[in-house]
Amino acid sequence: MEIMLFHSAYGLRPAVHAAADRLRAAGHQVHVPDLYEGQTADGADEAMALRDRIGWEELTRRAVAAAAPHSDRGLVYAGLSLGAAFAQTLAVADVKARGLLLVHGTYEVPEEGAVRGLPVQLHVADPDPFEPDDWLNTWYLGMGRAGAEVEVHRYRGAGHLYTDPDLDDYDAEAAELTWSTSLEFLGGL
Repeated sequence: MEIMLFHSAYGLRPAVHAAADRLRAAGHQVHVPDLYEGQTADGADEAMALRDRIGWEELTRRAVAAAAPHSDRGLVYAGLSLGAAFAQTLAVADVKARGLLLVHGTYEVPEEGAVRGLPVQLHVADPDPFEPDDWLNTWYLGMGRAGAEVEVHRYRGAGHLYTDPDLDDYDAEAAELTWSTSLEFLGGL
């Protein structure tokens, strides 16, 4: 499977490379674009400031440019937190998308979105201040209306970015379960 993996608001950190390496070890081809062009953040405030300084429009342009050379082959779009927003945006717009793997985040489902049968897997902390229950319910219903086949995995007590061992949110058990479940999902596509 060919996968486009987008990083979180913290940038292209070692945890993103480790995730990509794990996917590659399972036989997948993984592209990991650096939407921040070498910049990373060490804390949430710094990450949000970096995201805002570059701007949503420019980040979206960079994500589209990274995926464009590969999209005609049918990508699985994947993203971590902020990267999940870009993955979802591109997957919903790409009729050749083969799947959508979201870890730590979701994004608004467009009213006109139609993804007929797109397999979607979401992994998210429970609770997650960035993905509250009412938002997740709205997202789930919206993806269903758009025609996606959605499965959701929630990790009680984990922090928002629980797969990054360099952050306070890290939860080794939840991270392992996320990646093993994700590999099963990808293997079934």
